[in-house]
Formats: sequence, structure tokens, C-alpha cells
Amino acid sequence: MIVLKDICEYLESIAPLNLQEDYDNAGLIIGNEKAKIAKALVCLDCTEEILDESIERKCNLIIAHHPIVFQGIKKINGNNYVERIIIKAIQNNINIYAAHTNLDNVLKNGVNERIAKKLKLKNLKILSPIKGSKGKQGAGIVGHLSKSENEKSFLKRLKTTMKTDCIRHTALLGKQIKKVAVCGGSGSFLLDDAIKAKADIFITGDFKYHQFFDSEGKIVIADIGHYESEQFTKEIFYELLTKKFPKFAVHLTKINTNPIHYYIN
Repeated sequence: MIVLKDICEYLESIAPLNLQEDYDNAGLIIGNEKAKIAKALVCLDCTEEILDESIERKCNLIIAHHPIVFQGIKKINGNNYVERIIIKAIQNNINIYAAHTNLDNVLKNGVNERIAKKLKLKNLKILSPIKGSKGKQGAGIVGHLSKSENEKSFLKRLKTTMKTDCIRHTALLGKQIKKVAVCGGSGSFLLDDAIKAKADIFITGDFKYHQFFDSEGKIVIADIGHYESEQFTKEIFYELLTKKFPKFAVHLTKINTNPIHYYIN
């Protein structure tokens, strides 16, 4: 068994907690650093189904991308899924850890690097770097394709690669796609950075209706969905932990936690 503190410290050496956004709640959310961990279950969201899976598979650590607790909780009486998870996790000695925007804000082994690699981008750079980070930390990533692709061909490949049922996008511009900007999760705040970087397309999730107008014909916005953009984060956790702790049992969840479904006739 491995002591939980060793796992936390290793993950935080990759994605330091000080890189998380002010609204975030990354780190050890439920548990004790001194706990001995038998197995870990990695997932994107810690839902009640995920907690049941961890119990069934005898994993006493859940590592998620999204924190189960974002805001202050005044009562824990089981009236919503967050409270029920907290209660049940404590009753079953399940520790819960999250690496969220701190994992978004690193170049190496981060959420956006994984998306970029899936799309076979090269010459990766942080789209909006943190001052003093020498371009190694910050939000989003921009990179280049080895060969230019026409817009429709690229969108078709994007849909297949990111395993999404649909892509919401702005009007196509009749140009070749060569430079690509990406941001896992909700990335609309980086649109101006993507335009300034002269990216041909900006791939992210959670764009609102009126925000699509902000492209102003300068870039193609491709909204592939929040879950879809971050789904491969589970692979990051799995690969990092199995390489660092080769004798430690790490399991990928078998559950798709995407709360959004698409009706396709």
C-alpha cells in the first residue's frame, strides 16, 4: 500500500495547487494524508455512481478532475448528491482528491497538452502564459498541424478524435486550418488570446450563444462540449501514477459521467 500523502505530493509536483484559479478547490477534499491506499479509481467527475464503483472495486481513493466540493457547505444532511457523496465516502473510508485548474494550467502533462496530442499538434505553446512562468504555465495551448487541412475535413477528424456526437461552430471561413488553439472545459475567456495568436480555429467547450458572435469572422470557434474536451484527463492520471508507482493498482472508471445527452434521430 501507498501512503496518500505520497500520491498527493507527486500529483502536486506535476500540477502545483498554487496554479489553481481563485474559484477552484483542488487538492485533497475528503480524507487523511496518513491513510494507506490500496487502490485508486480515476475519473472526470465524482458522482454517486463513481463512489459506488470505487466501493465495489475496493478502491479507497478517488482521483477526479472536477472537485466534488466547490463552494462552502453549511449543512451535511444528504439533501443533494454532494452531501450524500461526502457522507458515504466518510462512512466507507474513501478518500477523494481533485486536480482541476492546476492541471489545466501546466504545459507538460496537462489537460490541454493531452488534447493537442490527440489532434497531433506540434510546436505547442501556452496560449495565455502566467507572468514569470517562462511559458510553461498558463491557460490554453496553441500548436500547428503538420499539414494544413480544409475546415470540413478537420471538423470531421475533430468529431471522431474527441468522440463527440456534435460540434457547435461558427460559420466556416473557407480557409485552411493550420494553427489550432485549444482549451479543455470552459474556454470562452481565451477567445481574444486565440485571435491574437492568429489561430485558425479555437476548440473548447461551454460557449454561450452571444459569445459566438465575438469571433467576428476572424476565427472558427468549435465547441465540442465540456466533458468531451476533458475526457482524456483520466489517461493523464492513470499514466502518471502507474509510471511513478508501478506496483500500485490504478483503475480507470468504467462509467461515463457526462450529464449532457444528445438526441440524434
